[in-house]
Amino acid sequence: MLIYCQYRALLLLPKKDFLHTRPDNCMSRYRTIITKALASLIFILSLSLNNQLFAADGEALFKANCANCHKPDADYTGPALKGWSTREPSKEWVYKWINNPAQMIASDAYAKQLADKWKPTVMTAFANLKKEEIDAILKYVDDYAPPAAATPAAGGEGAPEQDNSLLLGILTLILAVVGLILVQVNSNLRKLSDEKEGILRGEPVPFYRNKTYLMAGILVLFAIGGYYTINGAIGLGRMKDYQPVQPIYYSHKVHAGVNQISCLYCHGSAQDSKHAGIPSVNVCMNCHMAVKEYKGDPIVREDGSQVNGTDEIQKLYKYAGWNPATKSYNPDENHDGAPDGSQPISWVKIHNLPDHVYFNHSQHIKVGKQQCQTCHGNIQEMGEVAQFSDLSMGWCVNCHRESKVDFYNKETGEGNKYYSIYEKFHNDIKNHKMDSVTVENIGGTECQKCHY
Repeated sequence: MLIYCQYRALLLLPKKDFLHTRPDNCMSRYRTIITKALASLIFILSLSLNNQLFAADGEALFKANCANCHKPDADYTGPALKGWSTREPSKEWVYKWINNPAQMIASDAYAKQLADKWKPTVMTAFANLKKEEIDAILKYVDDYAPPAAATPAAGGEGAPEQDNSLLLGILTLILAVVGLILVQVNSNLRKLSDEKEGILRGEPVPFYRNKTYLMAGILVLFAIGGYYTINGAIGLGRMKDYQPVQPIYYSHKVHAGVNQISCLYCHGSAQDSKHAGIPSVNVCMNCHMAVKEYKGDPIVREDGSQVNGTDEIQKLYKYAGWNPATKSYNPDENHDGAPDGSQPISWVKIHNLPDHVYFNHSQHIKVGKQQCQTCHGNIQEMGEVAQFSDLSMGWCVNCHRESKVDFYNKETGEGNKYYSIYEKFHNDIKNHKMDSVTVENIGGTECQKCHY
């Protein structure tokens, strides 16, 4: 660089000017440009590295895209994903399958076999997933190991989950600040060096008045603000993972899981009406007149604290106005038609849809033959219930696009006879133009289907 500067000065400048031109001056200009370029590069790389770390987070990608239907190590709505490489033809096949399963089913024998095995459920297309994101998911499921049972701490607290996103964000910010400081230090050192050698140079512009820095800061703040604003607007009203504390700790794991009580025993109206309904106290008392204490495995909350099942049963008796000693209800001395001291249980509603959304439980359960777990998750494994899915419009529309209806077969007489009126679809199936009919085909994605 020094030779180049001297050579250029020799060629372009008169001799008298060349005598007053110092190679250090040329070097200083290049040093300034290089320093600023390196600082900008460090800042950009820091942000890029942060974004790549998030983008390559296989666990987060799995939970966001796959966890509704898959588990890494066990069959669920779809097959277990761990060990995919021993079953699937190739990784390129996996890319195509994830991006467009419907096309693969129509053209690939193995994909057709896989769809037949898991029907009526069909894999949702994820055309937006890039190959590196799919690779991150596949690596996560291959490396997955079941978490060890959390040992409650002395205070009853379970070990908290590790979330490094905040730490990574702080480290990125620190690197950006360090880069900015280094640029300013370099500028001041250059000024001192020039003054010592007698080179006059104007005062450097402070970073808070530098238009380049100000514009970069404004753009960064605008991007961050826009990101959080858009995410906040999209998530407005969504309550995924909402898990309120109920007046009685009712464990679905004990009732629906261990004791195999059907969901429809307590929520009988789900198959006959729009609402699933909440069981009355009398429904609970059908069993708990006899079941006075809990003798099963320990019930543990998410925070590691243990629940006394017998005490929860006693709470039920107070709400019902039941006297376990006399095995009878309290007398109705105030003549209000209910045992004295009884009152309804103030359950906290968990799953809420906007008022302008129409959802009919019986239509989905009786006609659509959907299981409760489709929307509510593995309810039989939950202690205190939490909202499993976000219940967003996109989530519902995707389900309608993939879920097959119980289409009527004229030859065998099987299926829902209501669909016998769809002559076009019968002809298309007969001519092998389509192999099944989804909810979308019969108008399941039209606005009026779900909105008043």
